[in-house]
Amino acid sequence: MYTIRKATINDVETIRDIADKTWWVTYSPILEREQISFMLGEIYSTEKITKQVKENQQTYLLLEEEGNPVAFAAYSPREEDPEIYKLHKLYCLPETQGKGYGKVLINEVAQKTKDAGKKTLELNVNRYNNAKSFYEKMGFTIAYEEDIAIGKYWMNDYVMRKEL
Repeated sequence: MYTIRKATINDVETIRDIADKTWWVTYSPILEREQISFMLGEIYSTEKITKQVKENQQTYLLLEEEGNPVAFAAYSPREEDPEIYKLHKLYCLPETQGKGYGKVLINEVAQKTKDAGKKTLELNVNRYNNAKSFYEKMGFTIAYEEDIAIGKYWMNDYVMRKEL
């Protein structure tokens, strides 16, 4: 049994905790420890997530299993093209992977995108992340490749899109 709710600033530490527990498992095979630590500090700082939530820069959805937060997604219209919605983040605690929560959250974000009158959902995935095949099963296709500098590190991503 699960529920999905919109996160508030009271959920920032929960989001950070899920990200921390998920990133190490997900990215240790493909990124150096120093890069993972840097990215977590950069992308998931309390200040950054609080600002994103407070200023509606990104909408965070929390999925709770029997009242316990176990997964989250964050999305928003793209700044450069508000006709496209972007799924910025999607992480499920390792022990819950395989339960379908990622699919549930993607479908929820897709519905929110449609409710806003938009027809395209986009995401970035590291080119070496096993999640790429999951996104393909969810109907996303590679639109192009993108290399993003974050500090002294690079995120080597596929940009994937799904028409809704």
